[in-house]
Amino acid sequence: MYTTTNEEGIVNNYATEPKLYYAEYPSPEQQSRYFFQGAVALLFVTSIVLIAFGVS
Repeated sequence: MYTTTNEEGIVNNYATEPKLYYAEYPSPEQQSRYFFQGAVALLFVTSIVLIAFGVS
């Protein structure tokens, strides 16, 4: 941890900065998994809305 002290004796603690990296483009397998998760989420939200309309 990086620490500094000013003239008045006040201590400032700084967190260590994480190593930066660039995001990688998702693989075709990950893309298909994201598509499937989106489809399931859309189906879930649509069913909740339809159930709400049916109950009211």
